[in-house]
Amino acid sequence: YLLGAGKAYYALALLALIPQVIFQLFAYDTVNKNLSPKPGEQRKLPIPASLVAGACAGVSSTICTYPLELLKTRLTIERGVYIVREEGPAELYRGLTPSLIGVIPYAATNYYAYDTLRKAYPAGAISSSATFPLEVARKHMQVGALSGRQVYKNVLHALASILEQEGIQGLYRGLGPSCMKLVPAAGISFMCYEACKRILVEDNEEA
Repeated sequence: YLLGAGKAYYALALLALIPQVIFQLFAYDTVNKNLSPKPGEQRKLPIPASLVAGACAGVSSTICTYPLELLKTRLTIERGVYIVREEGPAELYRGLTPSLIGVIPYAATNYYAYDTLRKAYPAGAISSSATFPLEVARKHMQVGALSGRQVYKNVLHALASILEQEGIQGLYRGLGPSCMKLVPAAGISFMCYEACKRILVEDNEEA
């Protein structure tokens, strides 16, 4: 960020990250608590509650912070972006569908691993690899027609076009750096979550 982008991009990256994490953890904790059976109760769902809670966490944070993510992506291509004025409010959610499709299995498995193993590194890397083509399609759709780039009708059109033009490697371009970023990011995020939860919730309950 510091080397390759301007101050506006860096500020947006931080601005998008804070609400994204807040929405994710709040949604996960709320849904997981409501769906998890209490001692002596039967399970409310045939699948682990953390899977559903993780999916809900990913969806809620994606919907709430997507315009900031799109603006961050556009700022890497061009400066002086006026999306709403020039292209309309709907443009703020271009590429949302592949993001939602990709975030459901990613967030579900990531939070399930956290809940069961308290260590999200392996599951996070696997989840990222499995859903990475959707992330690539989302980036392409967000960019739109800038600099003569192709405009895609939907996520399937984007995936098919990338596969035709760049081959299978095009769907996984940038996967290595993404996984390298994910490993420490997931660990730090969950470590801070556990620490804050212990301080703010468990200490208050004891008091």
